[in-house]
Amino acid sequence: MSMSPEDYRRASGYRRSEAGRNGPVLGGAGPVQAFEAMDISSPLLREFLGAGRASSSGLTITQKLALRNSGFFRACNLMSSSVGMLPTFLYRRLADGTTEKAKDHPLFRVLHKRPNSYQTAFEFKSYMQLVALLDGNAYARIIWGMRKGKRAVLQLVPMRRGSVEPILGDDLQLRFRYSPPNGGQVMLEARDVFHFRHPLSTDGIKGISLLDVAVETLGLAAAAERALAKLLAKGVMAAGALEFPKELGDKAYKNLRDSMEDDHSGAENSGSWFILEEGGKANAFATAKDSQTDETRKRQVEDIARFTDIPRPLLMLDETSWGSGIRELGLFLVTYCLMKWFVAWEQAIERSCFTEDEQDADELYVKFNDGALLRGSLKEQAEFFSKALGNNAAWMVPNEVRANFELNPRDDGNDLPKPAAKPPTPAKEPDDE
Repeated sequence: MSMSPEDYRRASGYRRSEAGRNGPVLGGAGPVQAFEAMDISSPLLREFLGAGRASSSGLTITQKLALRNSGFFRACNLMSSSVGMLPTFLYRRLADGTTEKAKDHPLFRVLHKRPNSYQTAFEFKSYMQLVALLDGNAYARIIWGMRKGKRAVLQLVPMRRGSVEPILGDDLQLRFRYSPPNGGQVMLEARDVFHFRHPLSTDGIKGISLLDVAVETLGLAAAAERALAKLLAKGVMAAGALEFPKELGDKAYKNLRDSMEDDHSGAENSGSWFILEEGGKANAFATAKDSQTDETRKRQVEDIARFTDIPRPLLMLDETSWGSGIRELGLFLVTYCLMKWFVAWEQAIERSCFTEDEQDADELYVKFNDGALLRGSLKEQAEFFSKALGNNAAWMVPNEVRANFELNPRDDGNDLPKPAAKPPTPAKEPDDE
């Protein structure tokens, strides 16, 4: 039975077929449009189209615009650099209950020194942390190989942003759909991909993106910045206007100008008012302070602090005394902001970079050394180690204290003089009667 052109278009849902010009139709099931084969939610596609994330302020928030916000940049930079600078060690549990650094394991060097051929450990961790903050997920290709007769991770190579999609199959096995730069798609097994994500997830697989959840805050902050910029660039900077019921004569006008320059100019006359004659009235103009632009900007920084868990003073928001409170700020940062990221890093490495035998043996584990962020002042450290070496309740020896300051042990290190114990108070003798 033959079909008319109109019947054919109606049967195909009025979709255009590009098969005649662009080769065979995808899937072979009928004509499709190009966007049906695209992942509209891909960050790469959004960046290519310049779409970003729409906000209620009318501005589209892209990554570049978000990082131009000083508060958001400060939060991302603080978290990424803090994670990047902290040493990451591979430890081994021994049979006697003690632990040691597993320096003989190939993964130790990958985590602590050289994750790949072009990045240091600091650069790799800082990059992965920043991507996990912005996109919610960061991926690295795991390069496996043989070292000392054992299968081990030799490199961790970051994968291009927007090129990886995690997929949980019907067999409950996680796989990753990877789109290489030269085109096509490849399905990778979970053992070949290091997946590091934001601790919060709405589906249990992918982490949430800060750019997604903070889009309204970033949009309002960007709108406030633009409004202030326009006010400074094109707004009237005069404090107000003088109004007179009739036109001033040349002499009166000159006297008024002289009074303005001589009696009301300069910092010492800030906030002073004119004494007007000839029925004049002073009309003040609205200023940036009156429009509460500064308060709006501060409010957006507070919102960014809530999204990122960074203490307000560390976003340079408060006029804080950086003395006795610095240690408390460091404790707050580690405990309520960075600790969950440390755990996410440690468990992601153990999940992806340990072989099945190593996971079953449960001898190896990964640990971030967060001591650099928790050290107090030299005075506080001196008091702490003095108590640790105390005569009555000592729990450290001098060589252990030296190791905390990266000083080599001494042969007589454990025999060095300890803090002198306070001599007992002599008992008072009863008064002679």
